[in-house]
Amino acid sequence: MILLDFKKNYILDNGFVQLRPLKTEDFEFLLPYSINEPELWTYSLTPADGEENLKRYIAKALQDRKDENAYPFIVYDKRYNTYAGCSRFYDFSQTHQTVSLGYTWYGKDFHGTGLNKNCKFLLLQFAFEHMKVQRVEFRADLKNKRSIAAMKSIGCTEEGVLRSNCATPTTRRDSIVLSILRHEWFSRVKRELLKKL
Repeated sequence: MILLDFKKNYILDNGFVQLRPLKTEDFEFLLPYSINEPELWTYSLTPADGEENLKRYIAKALQDRKDENAYPFIVYDKRYNTYAGCSRFYDFSQTHQTVSLGYTWYGKDFHGTGLNKNCKFLLLQFAFEHMKVQRVEFRADLKNKRSIAAMKSIGCTEEGVLRSNCATPTTRRDSIVLSILRHEWFSRVKRELLKKL
């Protein structure tokens, strides 16, 4: 059984990073990235570049939580005392005990700092050890080499490519699918990821 109360405000924290539920007021913390780093959403199906796009991005994320389709977090880097980006759980399946993890982005200053590995550790630990899921899925635009490399570096296994499966704001994309299974988390991924933190 997946144990997730969408009305509860879960806070995930390991001393280096804190993830807390996204809220409307977080607009002010994310706006500088939206205005100054529009390239962060080059491969995004839901771009948040510019003030209006960011408002829509946050509103849609919060509506998806209300509809119990997603659980979005804002990411706070405790080392630098600043908000760094967002991530979320989505596509829950109670029947199949699976969830997807994505919509992840961070400001450029946080790329390569270990922030992503700390965030993914907390999210995966929550998914497998609190929610008790059997599988966590990840997807990305096949052209997004940085994202694919990041997913593989945390222990994801590549499963294949879904051809032309998503409509982007300008075209269609091929999506790569990766995953981590429950037994993989407990047998190797958790241990190997901890070593990298």
